[in-house]
Amino acid sequence: MTQPIRKVLIANRGEIALRVIRACRELGIRTVAVHSTVDAEALHTRFADEAVCIGPGPSPSSYLHIPNLIAAAELSGADAVHPGYGFLAERADFAQMCIKCGLAFIGPLPEHMSLMGDKVAARTRMEASGVPVLPGTGVLQSPQEARSAAERIGFPVIVKASAGGGGRGMKIVHDPDVLEQTVATAQAEAQAAFGCGDVYLERYVTSPRHIEVQVVADHHGNVVDLLERECSVQRRHQKILEEAPSYKVPESVRVALRKSAVTAAKAIRYRSVGTVEFLLDGNDFYFMEMNTRIQVEHCVTEMITGVDLVQEQIRIATGEPLGHLDREFEAKGHAIECRINAEDPVTFAPQPGTIEALHFPGGYGVRVDSHVYQGYTVSPHYDSMIGKLITHAATREQALARMRGALDETIVRGIRTNVPLHRWILDQQNIIEGGYDTHFLAQNLDVDAVQALAEEEH
Repeated sequence: MTQPIRKVLIANRGEIALRVIRACRELGIRTVAVHSTVDAEALHTRFADEAVCIGPGPSPSSYLHIPNLIAAAELSGADAVHPGYGFLAERADFAQMCIKCGLAFIGPLPEHMSLMGDKVAARTRMEASGVPVLPGTGVLQSPQEARSAAERIGFPVIVKASAGGGGRGMKIVHDPDVLEQTVATAQAEAQAAFGCGDVYLERYVTSPRHIEVQVVADHHGNVVDLLERECSVQRRHQKILEEAPSYKVPESVRVALRKSAVTAAKAIRYRSVGTVEFLLDGNDFYFMEMNTRIQVEHCVTEMITGVDLVQEQIRIATGEPLGHLDREFEAKGHAIECRINAEDPVTFAPQPGTIEALHFPGGYGVRVDSHVYQGYTVSPHYDSMIGKLITHAATREQALARMRGALDETIVRGIRTNVPLHRWILDQQNIIEGGYDTHFLAQNLDVDAVQALAEEEH
C-alpha cells in the first residue's frame, strides 16, 4: 500500500538540495530547505517552498545536528526527509529518529545503513551470498594477528577502517617490518575520523579500476540494475571524474558485475537507490562497499538510462513498486561527469572565497548541476565541490570532445578551481584510450602543465 508524500524536508545543502527540490517540484511535492546562518542566501533556500534556519555555520551545529533537523521538520509540517549525500545521509541513527518521529525517510532502512556501513560485516554478508570479495580479515584484535594474517594473504596488503570512507584510516603496506606500526596509525586515524578504531586487512590490488553498479530496489523484493559507472580517476582516494558506461570492460565481465550487484542488494533485502562498488583487477572483480544513498555521480547514469534517480527514491519511499523499471537497460550513448571543486588544481588545497565572475557552459548534451552564482561566497565550513559538469553524446569520443568544450567555456573568477586539472586530464592518452586505473593521477600528474593551464586561465 502506498503512502503519499506531500512535503519533503531536505536535510542537506548545495547542489544536491537543489537537485531534490527540482525532482519534488515535478512530482507536485512541496519542499522545505534547511540552512545554516552561513547559507542564508544560498540558492536552495530561495528555490524551496519554505526555509528554516538550523544553526550556525559549522556542520556539527547545523547540518549534522539531528535535534535541530527534526525540529525543523515538525515546525514546517514536513512528512518526509531526504538526506541527500554526505552529512547524515548514511547515519542509521538519523534515519531511525526520522521514523520514530513519524517521518518517511527517503532512503533505505536503518539496518541497511548499519550493515553496509560496517565494512567487515558487509564483507562477511557478501561472501556468504556468493559475491566475490578480496582475501582479507575480520576486525584485527592484535598486532600479532595482523602479521600472521598478512603472511596468509600475501603482501602487499591494505589496512582499512571498518567504519571508514574517503581514504581515511587506509594504509598500504609492502614491508612486513612496518605492518604493526601502520596498523596502529590506521587505528588512531579511524578513531579520530569515525569514532571507531576498528581496522581490517585486505589483499592490495596494485592496478585496480573502480567500477560501481547503480541499483534500485523497492519494498516488494524487486531489484533493478541501471548499468555501471567507471570511477577510477581519483585524487587522494576521492573521485573527481566519472563516466558511464564503463569503457573497455569485456561484456561477460560487465554482465557478471551487474548480476553481483543485484545479488548484493537482494541478499540484504535492500530498498531504495543504492550503489554497489567493486574493484576490477584485470577481468576479476571484488566487492568493495555499498553506498546506501544517492551518489554524487548519479547524473551520468540518468543521462544514459533516462531515469530520474531522485524521483525513484521518492516513489520507493511511498511504497510504489518498480513495475515501470522492470526491464533490461541498455546504455543510450555515453556520459562523463567532472566534479568542479574550489581547490588548487595542483595541491588540492581548498580555496574558499567569493566568486567575482561566473559563466557555466551550455548547449546540446551539456548539463550543469551547481548551487553557486556570481557573488556567492564559498565557505570553508563545507565540502569544496561547487558544481558538476556532465556531457552526454552518442559515443565516448563525442562525449569527451563535448566535455573539453564545456570546460573551455567554464569561467570562475575570484577563487581557484580544478578546471585546469580536468582540462589536462582529458588530453591524456591513457584517458582517451580508456587504459587508466585508480593510480592514474598519482602516477602521471604533470604539475607544471596543470599550473601553466591555471595561469593561462587567470
